[in-house]
Amino acid sequence: MNSHPVSTLFHRRHGPITEDLVLQPGNFGLGQIPARLQPDATTTLVCGFCSTGCGLKAHLREGSAINLTPDPDYPVNLGMACPKGWEALAPLDAPDRATTPLLRDRLTGAFSPVSWETAAERFCGEFRRIRETHGPEAAAFLSTGQIVTEEMALLGALFKFGMGFVHCDSNTRQCMATSATAYKESFGFDAPPFAYSDFEQSDVLVFVGANPCIAHPIMWQRVLRNPRKPQIIVVDPRATETAMAATQHYAIRPRSDLLFLYGIAHLLFANGWIDAGFVEAHTVGADAFRSFLADYTPDRVAEGTGIPRERLLQLARTIGTGGRVSFWWTMGVNQGHESTRTAQALINLALLTGNIGKPGTGANSITGQCNAMGSRLFGNVTSLLGGHEFTHPEHRAKVASILQIDPSLIPSQASRAYDQILEDIDSGKIRALWVIATNSVHSWINHGRLRSILAKLDFLVVQDLYHSTETAQIADLILPAAGWGEKEGTFINSERRIGLVKKVRHAPGQALADFQIFRLLAHAWGCQDLFKAWSSPEAAFQILKRLSQGQPCDFSGIRDYAHLDAAGGIQWPLPEGSPSAPEPERRLFEDGRFFFPDQRARMVFEAPRPEPEPPDADYPFVLLTGRGSSAQWHTLSRTSKSACLRSLAPEHPWIEIHPEDAEHLGISPHAAVCIRSRRGATTAAAFVTNTVQRGQVFLPMHFPGVNQLTFPAFDPYSRQPSYKSCAVSVIPVTPQPGSRGVGETPRG
Repeated sequence: MNSHPVSTLFHRRHGPITEDLVLQPGNFGLGQIPARLQPDATTTLVCGFCSTGCGLKAHLREGSAINLTPDPDYPVNLGMACPKGWEALAPLDAPDRATTPLLRDRLTGAFSPVSWETAAERFCGEFRRIRETHGPEAAAFLSTGQIVTEEMALLGALFKFGMGFVHCDSNTRQCMATSATAYKESFGFDAPPFAYSDFEQSDVLVFVGANPCIAHPIMWQRVLRNPRKPQIIVVDPRATETAMAATQHYAIRPRSDLLFLYGIAHLLFANGWIDAGFVEAHTVGADAFRSFLADYTPDRVAEGTGIPRERLLQLARTIGTGGRVSFWWTMGVNQGHESTRTAQALINLALLTGNIGKPGTGANSITGQCNAMGSRLFGNVTSLLGGHEFTHPEHRAKVASILQIDPSLIPSQASRAYDQILEDIDSGKIRALWVIATNSVHSWINHGRLRSILAKLDFLVVQDLYHSTETAQIADLILPAAGWGEKEGTFINSERRIGLVKKVRHAPGQALADFQIFRLLAHAWGCQDLFKAWSSPEAAFQILKRLSQGQPCDFSGIRDYAHLDAAGGIQWPLPEGSPSAPEPERRLFEDGRFFFPDQRARMVFEAPRPEPEPPDADYPFVLLTGRGSSAQWHTLSRTSKSACLRSLAPEHPWIEIHPEDAEHLGISPHAAVCIRSRRGATTAAAFVTNTVQRGQVFLPMHFPGVNQLTFPAFDPYSRQPSYKSCAVSVIPVTPQPGSRGVGETPRG
């Protein structure tokens, strides 16, 4: 392989790849570690795991980070960190890092290392051939909520405006599409209204389908700082760690959330626990909503949810008379077959009671990934850059003017969603796929079918830190990427805070920052002139500022990265002309004005729909899924690289099952069991516990067998998969000599 990825052939076709485009071997990340950092010093940066967006201190030796500690001055975490934050450097040292491009030999099936020049030529040759033969809708990408915002924006702009393709989506579809859709329909823009200080200022906190003790432990620590002795209410079928710490737990039947929330709204109206002045001045649809709720009587709701009438009234009274009430949700709501309307049922409760725009209140979606909010606003997938719309000519003209491109380069149609892209691959409409920083073969719902779908592609490219992920292992081309801490850029967290990521390590081998990979491919495609202004992440940030201007997410008042660094991150909005040192925590809608022309919020509602796959005689259990521990993350592709994190969680999957169900089935604690659905089977160790109700079982989502089981239902509005409920059977496994271990798919 060449020692430097520039050749005469590449130079002749496309012009020189300059040193700022692709750097010398041994320095392949995004430039040098910034000169402003002293060789043996401490600097700050934002964590790259979850959406909390904690501030960390990186301690450097000879210019490279050797360990991390939480930043006591950062307004998000106030000196706290979860295990993943403390261990965030460990995944960068993994032996299975992708360090050079790898190309599969079509005859032998083996991967061979190739130069970046060869990788770029092959990438562009295959995608160009497919576009010329099958049209601009014949290729797609699936991206992530875990790369920096500047990279997301450049990727979306390159793919759609430079390469001329139409369809792409992000794994944000798996976690936050519901909340984005619900906020747009209810508020007029995808706008989480809260600040983390609301955790500390509420009199009542209502968590629905959320387990912050495990999934967002620093947020939970901020709840524990609340001096108001709040009521903590958890609505969840399972007795989660958060439910155990709550003052009220409502263990509703799985997927009865919408019925339950409508029943609470009915009682609020019936008892006069409504902020009539706020509703009259700031909302649309309350009268129609009240009429709709007439059928959601306590008797009907008690029967459908399993919660007695008196407890329904207790919750309604707590909300209606409790003072400052905040409503919080995450994947237990978002990952459902009617998830958008469920999120809006929570939004409606906040609007009805006037609990929005004030300290300790809000209809508050807790984001999943570290930069899912960046993906929602700037991924250029289903929304045009900056939260604009592809279908609005004036939006396309504005974006084209800022980017100084021909408006005709911007598609006038929104992209197909993740599941629809896979349908189009299955039908042969999409022939090439580019997967960036996500592991679809593990994480996608009903993933047993996904391998057969991806096998139909002419060309599959995976761009990742690791060559070992399930998706990378079936790729035709692997592009090695730098990780968090090996590049610069920004993340946007759950409370809309834009935080700074810094380069504190060199990427290994020839791994490149995603930003550099996109610039290299633009050069190889021949559209580099469109992206001259995107010379660095910070230059791209200045472009994103202009794209945000005039939008609800306007952050044109942020000067540069140094401004973000000094301020401890800055929440949007911060329009040009705002104070350069804004309040560290701010919420939206304090003036009661929402993002519709009439400035009123909408109450959106719809009758509940039946559960897609209820249990029956053959599959008598409802399978619940969720986060296993605070030391685990998604498909374990990063957290499994840390010996410390591995020691804090079980190595093999476990299944929670009620003691009476275990006794009935002859299952003893820790015994191996087989969990089977209509789509597949896996094994796990039995954890016999009262945390689940009879007829329900729980599996942590991190292990590959879990999504062999899940049922492919999708919310019709957000297109988000319904991971949280499907029908399964559970039977004990008698170990045989040579049999597979726990967590592996049984034979047959």
